[in-house]
Amino acid sequence: MGKDLHQQNKDIVKQFRDALYDCEESALQEVMQRVFTDQCAIHLAYPFEDLIGPLELMEKAYRPLLHSWPDLERRDFIVMAGGAETGNWVGCGGYYLGVFERPWLDIPPTLHPTYMRFCEFYRLEQAQIVEMQVLWDIPQVMMQARAWPMAPALGVEWLVPAPAPQNGIIEGPRDEAFSNSSLALVREMLDSLSKFAEGGHRAMNLEKFWHPKMTWYGPAGIGTNRRLSGFRNWHQIPFLKGMPDREGGRGKNMTLIADGNFVGFTAWPGMRARISGDGWMGIAPGDQEITMRSLDFWRCENDLIRENWVLVDLLDVYHQIGVDVFSRMREFTPDRQKSRQSL
Repeated sequence: MGKDLHQQNKDIVKQFRDALYDCEESALQEVMQRVFTDQCAIHLAYPFEDLIGPLELMEKAYRPLLHSWPDLERRDFIVMAGGAETGNWVGCGGYYLGVFERPWLDIPPTLHPTYMRFCEFYRLEQAQIVEMQVLWDIPQVMMQARAWPMAPALGVEWLVPAPAPQNGIIEGPRDEAFSNSSLALVREMLDSLSKFAEGGHRAMNLEKFWHPKMTWYGPAGIGTNRRLSGFRNWHQIPFLKGMPDREGGRGKNMTLIADGNFVGFTAWPGMRARISGDGWMGIAPGDQEITMRSLDFWRCENDLIRENWVLVDLLDVYHQIGVDVFSRMREFTPDRQKSRQSL
């Protein structure tokens, strides 16, 4: 019996993943030109933004990163795939890591091993990648370089772990019924979030969907929260109080895919809101209208959601309200802006 379409798509993306694991520049570029279409639509986190095709992706994103992290290595801990109205997708989560030897995006180098979490989604047609959506946790690199220019996180900042059962790289025959069950659970949970207007955070009935030992792994700047009490206190309630009119992605803009007990989400952007009320993450409530890019992975266990990996493009949020995070960072790291010689 041959491989199903989604496993074939994972195999295509694996060529790209493998090239980034060994990460020799010429070999990486050759693989990218083979697995991406020339006009592939590439959507990256701020400040990279939208690019077209593998050559521009290499020149503007990966080559500068390789220059700064010359022993760059990619490590995936989630690889899943599925179909939605928007097409057939492969979702990946993990880390880039390497010794940070030269400035990158004006972040001063550490000369130590440094990591950067990623969530990446690839849409494939006819055995090639035609769209790529990427969030790199660039603020996480700023933190490790002691160059943090934003408000402190309410959650815990740490090295976010792989799935607890170490089962995030999904291979083998696809279990469609299991996948559909996971998808239905997450979809119902997301629909329940919209009940906030009916009676606050308690009206969402999150206990129905989340495991008592759930963990929500947020981006640098928000942090990780454990159990529903932690999630509510350190993320959800401040978020909803700061943006009570938020509106999530719907319809053709939203992609939900499932693979076994994992579910992935992208909408690019996934939300619209105004920063009002109490403000958010130290941002004053000036009624600023923003969109928000976020990529999610959920792991379901015994009909409940136990883990949720989330990245949000916080740098883009600040950019939309006119705050130049990189300029603020440069202002207090002038003595470390020049490249230092590696030891």
